[in-house]
Amino acid sequence: MLFVGGLWVIELINALQDHAYNSWGILPRVAVGLRGIAFAPFLHADVEHLALNSVPLAILGWLVLLRGTGVFLRVSVSIAVLSGLGVWCFGRMSYHIGASGLILGYFGYLVARGFYERSWGALLVAIVTAALYGGMVTSVFPSHPGVSWESHLFGLLAGVAAARAGTQKAAPRSKRAS
Repeated sequence: MLFVGGLWVIELINALQDHAYNSWGILPRVAVGLRGIAFAPFLHADVEHLALNSVPLAILGWLVLLRGTGVFLRVSVSIAVLSGLGVWCFGRMSYHIGASGLILGYFGYLVARGFYERSWGALLVAIVTAALYGGMVTSVFPSHPGVSWESHLFGLLAGVAAARAGTQKAAPRSKRAS
């Protein structure tokens, strides 16, 4: 909730500046656009954009946070960096902003974690996540002008990669037969 509250403060400041800070978003294949990897998730086009992101960000972020603060931070940074690099390399020439890539990343992480971990708890969280937010997977395809489907796609892929990496670290090493 603290993160989402911070986004609202940033949106208020950005709105008072006529959204001038949105130029700090990801601008593909331009060196200055790389800074957007760090800033894009914090910037939104307007209050409606942020309002649409706030509830799923809070719910899915909380579900990831249930695994611990360290996991939450590692997963969040991994998603932001990997999805940001994907958008920077392959996105349309436009500023890409918003927390949607992070949201799709959390979704991908939670669902893939259930697949890779195969524990009852992870499977239950994956089923609940898919039931509540499965429809947003369609946003990884180009459908609405002005919506960064690239952020959605690379966010989802980054979340799956974070789940895979996390379960590989957590998997017990098998003992060698002597």
